[in-house]
Amino acid sequence: ETVDPRAATLVSEFATANRYARPAMLHSAEGVASICDQGARVVDEERLSWRELASLLKDDYHDAEPLRLLMKSAPQFGNGGTVADEFAVRITDAFVRFAKAKPTPAGFNIIPGVFSWAATIGMGKPVGATPNGRLDGAPISHGPNPDPGYPAPHTPTDMARSVSTAQCGYGNTSPLQLDMDPGLGRSDEAREKVSALIRTHFDMGGTMINLNVLNREQVLAAHEDPSLFPDLVVRVTGFSAYFASLSKEFRQLVVDRIIA
Repeated sequence: ETVDPRAATLVSEFATANRYARPAMLHSAEGVASICDQGARVVDEERLSWRELASLLKDDYHDAEPLRLLMKSAPQFGNGGTVADEFAVRITDAFVRFAKAKPTPAGFNIIPGVFSWAATIGMGKPVGATPNGRLDGAPISHGPNPDPGYPAPHTPTDMARSVSTAQCGYGNTSPLQLDMDPGLGRSDEAREKVSALIRTHFDMGGTMINLNVLNREQVLAAHEDPSLFPDLVVRVTGFSAYFASLSKEFRQLVVDRIIA
């Protein structure tokens, strides 16, 4: 439980370089789930040795698609109640301890948060292959949210439960990303279920929900030809934008979430 002063200094210096003085930690599929994949597949099941896993990552899973899919299929953060959820709490708590151990060199208080803002593509480019099956240079996931459809579609209830545990507790957010079909609002019962999900997430400690209610077919058509839907607005992450204004690469991230 002791805070390593070197780690605290690194977090402090990062916050100084960040004009908002609010360090953000990026984890889940690229951090929490990766750690648990290693434990489940390497230690618990003895499917791979650590040396074999290191070689797979170094080679970006070259000619090893079955093994990459094996790693993807391990229990992961976002499915609720998995070992990865336990790691999420431990890693988040450790990050908070480092962030709150000392102020920035300029004396500013650090308010830790777990979010990736709009940097999922840029921050993924220098990151090599990860043990959860993600390939070298691929985008990271949105803050504390699992990768879309990874390894199978995560239910909104499980995601809400998992993300509610990865909160820093100092006012900054670890947002939940939810993308829903308009059909969920066509009956009183369905609307009540959505309302209950939102209320329960915040009751469990959640701090923010980025919510999209979008038609799958419309989003796919807009991705193919954005000019057909110039007024389509989507919740990207911590901000909303006209879908047509996003780059093709960033539009793909939104599409992946919605069709998962």
